[in-house]
Amino acid sequence: MREALDRLPPAMTVAEFLDWPGDGSGRRFQLVNGELRAMSPASRAHGAIQTTLSRLIGNHLVETGSRYDVIGGPGVITGTLSHINMRIPDLGISSTADAPGQRALPDPIVLIEILSPSNASDTWDNVWAYTTIPSAREIAVVHSTRVLTEVLRRSPDGTWPQETEKVEREGALRLHSIGFACSMPDIYARTHLA
Repeated sequence: MREALDRLPPAMTVAEFLDWPGDGSGRRFQLVNGELRAMSPASRAHGAIQTTLSRLIGNHLVETGSRYDVIGGPGVITGTLSHINMRIPDLGISSTADAPGQRALPDPIVLIEILSPSNASDTWDNVWAYTTIPSAREIAVVHSTRVLTEVLRRSPDGTWPQETEKVEREGALRLHSIGFACSMPDIYARTHLA
């Protein structure tokens, strides 16, 4: 393990990160302020929530004839320090069409993170970095150990609220920018939290 860490570059740009072959361990990484940050494997609940949300949102987008697509685990470039930051949310939603050579999700309008206790600090660090992306309108943080989603919405004047909107068990997750709503029980239906 120590040898693998010794082979990691000390700092890198997004371009270098995209060309980096990995550390040989099979782990996934994101680039945070020029530093590699390893991503832990998802718990079963985390994965089930991510898959369920992707399906629910994807079905909604297809059924409504939306121009948006939901993408799992996309790389997104932050608005600040964009040359040294490529964060990896659990889901991203964008209307930009897929193109050859596209390696980051352009112009995400919604970003969704699944929060696990082991990555809470990194997840919230990502969330605040996402607020610097000019196209982002909504950010949802879906908890994986209790039925709770926290949503941030950009106001018409371009500012973000200081506090999240909390949606609990009897509520519904609403993503206004894509006209989506689903009950909280639907999100957690395939988990032990149902």
